[in-house]
Amino acid sequence: MIAQQHLTIATRGRGTYDITGDVEKAVRESGLVTGICHVFVHHTSASLILCENADSMVRRDLEAFMARLVPDGDPLFDHTQEGPDDMPAHVRAILTKMDLTLPVSAGRCALGTWQGIYLYEHRIHAQRRRVTVTISGE
Repeated sequence: MIAQQHLTIATRGRGTYDITGDVEKAVRESGLVTGICHVFVHHTSASLILCENADSMVRRDLEAFMARLVPDGDPLFDHTQEGPDDMPAHVRAILTKMDLTLPVSAGRCALGTWQGIYLYEHRIHAQRRRVTVTISGE
């Protein structure tokens, strides 16, 4: 059996947004007990990460690392059609992935104790992001 839900996530700009509850709700509503949950973001300047959920400093440090690795306005990039964060947002998304695959056990995402599912917004300004959650199994 396969179930699918579409989520719309409103962001306030660059940063991480906890979507664990939304994904877990989709898994519960599917009625599936054992299987796979695939989460996909339909954008080229946002991504999905599985990250520490207990200490927000981890995500703040991740952003500091990304800012150093792929700074806005870097003269290396020619693609600046939508501003100085345009190409850096694409690079960040490619480095962190647009999808996650998670096991489903006992009707829940089988996450580790300190794991959370986050939408990682790479653009500076607020966005509306579309995420598809597909659950397959029995």
